[in-house]
Amino acid sequence: MKLISWNVNGLRACLEKGFREFLTSESPDILALQETKLQPEQVTYVPEGYHTYYFSAQKKGYSGTAVFTKCEPDRVVFGLGDDRFDSEGRTITLFYPGFTFVTAYVPNAQDGLKRIEYRTAFEDAMRAYLVSLSKDGPVIYCGDLNVAHQEIDLKNPGPNRGSAGFSDEERGLFSDLLSSGFSDTFRVKYPDLAGAYSWWSYRFHAREHNAGWRIDYFLVRSSDEARIVDALIYKDVTGSDHCPVGLLWEGTWN
Repeated sequence: MKLISWNVNGLRACLEKGFREFLTSESPDILALQETKLQPEQVTYVPEGYHTYYFSAQKKGYSGTAVFTKCEPDRVVFGLGDDRFDSEGRTITLFYPGFTFVTAYVPNAQDGLKRIEYRTAFEDAMRAYLVSLSKDGPVIYCGDLNVAHQEIDLKNPGPNRGSAGFSDEERGLFSDLLSSGFSDTFRVKYPDLAGAYSWWSYRFHAREHNAGWRIDYFLVRSSDEARIVDALIYKDVTGSDHCPVGLLWEGTWN
């Protein structure tokens, strides 16, 4: 199976920057999107051959997630059951007989870590949710997780230490998630590969110089690591300040 996740930084804008062509050429079994920035009445894109699920934030032009899947799931759950997070449209879960698929747009801690308490509460709730799901079978968790876990995961770790996305608090939360029984699929396949990033600032020609961060992930249960065929970063795909990331997975819908 081919699974792809992409923070599109506004789906309507990304549709005009090669999104359709990417979807057609890659034809993933599941495509998860973050930061769609769509209100329900603005959802007009339904790609042929896919079941589509959108989850919007109450605030206009903000956050939001979506999942396109070739196979209709048994059940879809929007959110975590907590309005603090669900009002921002951050999480969608698809249940299949063979696995559970979760995508999330993890909150940004923002400058000065002014939203770190909210971020921590979300991470704690998400970790508990994923651990609970994992008791019933394989779980695939993907999205813009808004953290570079290790120094190898960003170009300039020194000057960015302590800033949003590379603070001790956020990195520790990611470590806690891994310790609870999950694996970063990219580092399973490429433990020492540097220069592999999924987000670049629009400033200072960052993408041109590959001065980026790897903050978009696929995680699976550590007990399912053997089913990871490959982990992908589509670094040459533009259309957003993030590029898509992918997982080739040895598994079936059932």
